[in-house]
Amino acid sequence: MTINLIGNSFKYEMEAVCKLFFPFEKVVVTFDAPVTEDPRCACLRLRRTRKGIRLLVLVRYDKQTQARHQTVSSDTPPAECERLFACMLFDILAAFTGVRPGWGVLTGIRPVKRIHYDATQGLSQQEIHARLRQDFYVSEDKLRLAQLTADHEKPLLDSLPPHSFSLYVSIPFCPTRCNYCSFVSQAMAQAVKLIPDYLDCLCQELVSIASLARDCGLTLDTIYVGGGTPTSLTATQLDRVLTVVSSQFDLSHLREYTVEAGRPDTVTQDKLDCLKHHGVTRVSINPQTMDNCVLEAIGRRHTAEQTIQAYEMARHTGFAYINMDLIAGLLFDTAEGFCRSLDIVRTLSPENITVHTLSLKRAAQLYHDGASLDRLRRNPIADMVSYAQQALIADGYAPYYLYRQKNTLGNQENVGYAQKGCESLYNVYIMEEVQTILAAGAAASTKLVPEHGKIQRVYNYKYPFEYIRSFDEILRRKDAVRTFF
Repeated sequence: MTINLIGNSFKYEMEAVCKLFFPFEKVVVTFDAPVTEDPRCACLRLRRTRKGIRLLVLVRYDKQTQARHQTVSSDTPPAECERLFACMLFDILAAFTGVRPGWGVLTGIRPVKRIHYDATQGLSQQEIHARLRQDFYVSEDKLRLAQLTADHEKPLLDSLPPHSFSLYVSIPFCPTRCNYCSFVSQAMAQAVKLIPDYLDCLCQELVSIASLARDCGLTLDTIYVGGGTPTSLTATQLDRVLTVVSSQFDLSHLREYTVEAGRPDTVTQDKLDCLKHHGVTRVSINPQTMDNCVLEAIGRRHTAEQTIQAYEMARHTGFAYINMDLIAGLLFDTAEGFCRSLDIVRTLSPENITVHTLSLKRAAQLYHDGASLDRLRRNPIADMVSYAQQALIADGYAPYYLYRQKNTLGNQENVGYAQKGCESLYNVYIMEEVQTILAAGAAASTKLVPEHGKIQRVYNYKYPFEYIRSFDEILRRKDAVRTFF
């Protein structure tokens, strides 16, 4: 599909609206260009006149054409013009396709954050819902989910200690690369030579961050070791990293310590013993699906039986908080298969169950496989997500954090569900952007959250070889963070 913008530069939002309806199509954006021959195209023109600002949206969909126009006052802010353009474009595409995505034109990744913000501005829940419904076309189902999530987040946000931070540690290695994955994680067969140098740099960066935190008077609140799959490392390598954490940071105020043991085929007793020894309180053991055929199709080498074995091993080791992830919309999965996977996980009764929706990322192998994309078009994503929501809430789980991604199938969302009192603080704080995150490792993003003012980010180099090669620059960037506090 082609979008031609005339007199405006609202590229990101208009592209995002088109992707809601055509997630499998490439969207090309042009500016003040001649009429295109593309059978699916949209022209959005902003023109200032004596009467005000005239907004025109014209869409050609195969052999049909529709238009919407509106004139607003000359002092209308650009952001409001952008929203009106998005609504007009949304209305036309919904009429053509017969599809009306539930999140409407609310294209940001943090819809719940908007609810919290509007509440701080004195708006009632009724006023907040009316605004989201009328101005952004959010459906009643999504409003209820967002509000329920906000209600469960609120006490966790209120419990945030002052002058605190969370530590994120990146281990960007996996046994294999899943076909839907767009992360920078590398398969162990390719990365094994990098690991010694990577760990040298990572441990040095952790020492630097600990010094920074002490000098700035910050208190460590939560730790999250993610990736990749941290348990791709050996028990000895894990012990080295976690020893640096425990020896360099003051853990006396720590409320939560999470390590992703996501791939069941990387979970061994000596690794779990290592995590327990270092005070880790939460682990993730992520099946993604409990269907062995689907696991094979997405490039995972473990089985559903190994997932259950890893879960039971973690329980036996004494972990009281376990998370399990599932993905709705995986290649070759069905609504019945997804529901069956969820039901198996429910019988295990982990404290947290996170339900993701498959997102098509350009860096993923799956994105470039035409036959697979054709299969994904027919996946009943909405049925999967709806079943998960109803079943988990009926089981006593509550949605406590929620986020969205670009190019998510069916314009759905990712939701973390938790048993009462078992919510992951780190997930809430990073999603609502209320706490500073100091991050170490490849592709790690340090997020500096002031009490008042704009959030700032400090990025590490993306790939492990870049991280190692440019490590001195990473330390320089980290040292500059001192001026923020």
